[in-house]
Amino acid sequence: MDEIEIDGLRLRCVIGCSEEERRDRSDVVIDLRIHTNTRPAARSDHLRDAWNYRTPTKAIIRAVQADRSWNTVEALATEIARIVVIDHGAPRVRVRVHKPGALRFADSVGVVIERTPQDFHRPFPEQVPQEQAVSV
Repeated sequence: MDEIEIDGLRLRCVIGCSEEERRDRSDVVIDLRIHTNTRPAARSDHLRDAWNYRTPTKAIIRAVQADRSWNTVEALATEIARIVVIDHGAPRVRVRVHKPGALRFADSVGVVIERTPQDFHRPFPEQVPQEQAVSV
């Protein structure tokens, strides 16, 4: 499977758990690895045979910068993955979401997830018990 790479999509949204974090919009940086078959477009050299990355990117921008908010980067990354695989038909996506300046002494904090359409058609696994969850 081939990959379409989109790096450094810089957007602003309300994300975080504390009142201070949620008072204003924060920067988030999004990287995508969209797994798809690029052979048809390579053979024909026609856009009609390529996976259209412009339309889902615009949908991601609208969703992230809308009046919606997230508590976690995990939830934001999952929504981005859903847009790519469910709304726009990619077979698999790897989403990296980072929040610059979220942790003192670190450039950024983030998460990387991989999802396929099947991840959105079955229940999520049990939550990790709180004592096993990592906190910073």
